[in-house]
Amino acid sequence: EDAVAALKVSHPKELAAVRGIGLSGQMHGATLLDKSDQVLRPCILWNDVRSHAEAAQLDADPRFRAITGNIVFPGFTAPKIVWVHHNEPDLFPRIAKVLLPKDYLRLWLTGEHISEMSDAAGTSWLDVAQRGWSPELLEVTKLSERHMPSLVEGTDKAGTLRSELASRWGMTGSVVVAGGAGDNAASACGMGTVAPGQAFVSLGTSGVLFAANASYLPNPESAVHTFCHALPDTWHQMGVILSATDSINWLAGVTGKSAGDLTGALGTTVKAPGGVTFLPYLSGERTPHNDASIRGAFVGLEHASGSEALTQAVVEGVAFAFRDCLEALREAGTQIERVTAIGGGSRSKYWLGAIATALGMPVDIPADGDFGAAFGAARLGLIAAEDADPFAICSTPATSATVEPDDALLAAYAEAYSRYRSLYPAIRATMS
Repeated sequence: EDAVAALKVSHPKELAAVRGIGLSGQMHGATLLDKSDQVLRPCILWNDVRSHAEAAQLDADPRFRAITGNIVFPGFTAPKIVWVHHNEPDLFPRIAKVLLPKDYLRLWLTGEHISEMSDAAGTSWLDVAQRGWSPELLEVTKLSERHMPSLVEGTDKAGTLRSELASRWGMTGSVVVAGGAGDNAASACGMGTVAPGQAFVSLGTSGVLFAANASYLPNPESAVHTFCHALPDTWHQMGVILSATDSINWLAGVTGKSAGDLTGALGTTVKAPGGVTFLPYLSGERTPHNDASIRGAFVGLEHASGSEALTQAVVEGVAFAFRDCLEALREAGTQIERVTAIGGGSRSKYWLGAIATALGMPVDIPADGDFGAAFGAARLGLIAAEDADPFAICSTPATSATVEPDDALLAAYAEAYSRYRSLYPAIRATMS
């Protein structure tokens, strides 16, 4: 409310002209409401893993992977509800609705209980292929469809702004609220990653390889997230690395140098892989291993291994982790020809060159501008308000530069990747 009030002061004409609002937000959170739409307890967020035992219990039921196309992770919504049933038995019978965080905001804006496909896919209750709630899976968690919001596509009209709010904010016409999207799908709408063959890598604290698809292509055995996209008849897949720039930040802390100084010392021209291999499993790994207890390692250290050799190994290790994600997506039938790079780590040309060479494909660098989740949500609001063509609106950003794979190093990188792949089972065996 404070943000909109500030907009009313600074941009009153623009705010009055608004006809569509898009929504995005963090996924998986369990917002529990009673029959009067009052919140029953603090929301259990995506990064809360208290329900790890409940997640394992649900994931052991083969119906969950078969219907949702995904592993049941502790951060997903369904195991949180089972945890509430086990640990807060007096509260559980009072649950009338379960909403995701952005959809609770929609309830306040419109008075409607509505969600959309991309966010609902992260609950472990959605039949992701059929794009509808699974009564069978809901029953396992002692819920039913009456506990769920109705479902729309992210581009659909999903309520109208309450007249009280429109009047308070100086909006003079009817304002549509779009279905919206979960944070990653909304980012993809902002990036224009909506059609088969389009993909981006996010080189942030964690890493994501995100690809759009025109069909449902699950691969839960390799810990690939397969969700509905925010656009109709579209799905997306994500491979997730738990420590991407977090790995170089860790090395910076150990060496007393900044991350920028470490990567800057490598220059901009990719070198042949060094003799040191790094496994970036500082907090476990998601894709393709789904192993929370595995830990990282340097292999091949010698007296001559200085900070530059360790930095090169970290950069290559993260690049090979992205290659792991690519191979997991390819196993499911996804075809990717090039990727766009975003995130703080994408400022390192050397790192992008290593990723391009490890993946064997060009990496595009977007021109400066807006292309994040908020921009994607705004695009969805425009589509809903104007009945616009989603694929026309969700265009790709201009490219400022392209980093090509180094053809002369492809064979050396392939050999180094093979060595990298062989080390996971070896390290796993030492920790068993």
